Amino acid sequence: MTNNPLISVIVPVYNVERYLNKCLQSIIHQSYDNLEIILIDDGSTDNSGKIIDEYGKRDSRIKIVHQENGGLSKARNAGLNMMRGDYVTFIDSDDFVTLDYVSYLFRLIENTRFQAKLSLCSLMNHYSRTNKDINCGNGLEKVISGKKCIEMMCYHDLVDTCAYAKLAKRELYDTVRFPNGKLFEDIGTTYQLFLQCDKVACGFKAKYYYNIRSNSIVTSKFSESKLELLEMTDQMAGEVKDIYPELSNSVLRRQVYARFSTLNQTLDTPNVSHIQQRLIKFIQGHKRNVLNDPKTPKRDHVAYALLSLGLPFYKIGWHLYEKLKGIK
Repeated sequence: MTNNPLISVIVPVYNVERYLNKCLQSIIHQSYDNLEIILIDDGSTDNSGKIIDEYGKRDSRIKIVHQENGGLSKARNAGLNMMRGDYVTFIDSDDFVTLDYVSYLFRLIENTRFQAKLSLCSLMNHYSRTNKDINCGNGLEKVISGKKCIEMMCYHDLVDTCAYAKLAKRELYDTVRFPNGKLFEDIGTTYQLFLQCDKVACGFKAKYYYNIRSNSIVTSKFSESKLELLEMTDQMAGEVKDIYPELSNSVLRRQVYARFSTLNQTLDTPNVSHIQQRLIKFIQGHKRNVLNDPKTPKRDHVAYALLSLGLPFYKIGWHLYEKLKGIK
């Protein structure tokens, strides 16, 4: 495959020794072999750094950086700053991908005669505690506009905010970097890629296995730093509305969803009633607009109905949903 362009695979690594071998094996055995594999050790205190050093000795495509811990954004940005590939994809080091992950994403772009600068695939959500997999795709392939991708992303309609499970022309990142020191950095950057794209090559087949574990950023216990999801979402909403005012309903739905998501994480946390009240005020303040939007997902209607019964009933409903989905 030497005639194919060089593709950079950027993998931030931090204290994931339990999952790292599976991730790296899925990368080095890709059917698309013209890869530059950049492993950024973000100050790991377990054996992750040693593991990637061993892989680096065995595969000349691997480049390794060891840096002081600075967070996921800083690690991804370090990879972007040193990459040489014509295209770039991100893989988190506790996840893994199918062996045709890169070739599939590249083929999607190739099929547009390279008019699309960005392609994406769907996730397979893997719940590590229950070993349950949930396919987030529908198997279809289509080319849609970046604007449409933003709309679908806001409604959780096949398109995800994640930085991974996408292949981007390197020029899309010329003016885009992940916000250092922030959680939920994906929601603050992915829309910026879509804004630059007239066409996005979408393949809604699950090629990326997203490992949902109990101590990840998303599922770990609530802290006030998780309110950064609201900051990132509101930033996205403001910029999108400035460019596409007709997407106001879409981004509002995403803003309300961000409050519901944050509220869910506070349900078992003591002494956060002031935060919960603020979240509920925003949610209820936009209830009419969200529920009158025909594109609003059914789950939002259920969430509003439960919340109308009071927070204790909402908490019971949410924990039942988690149990049914295999989250807990």
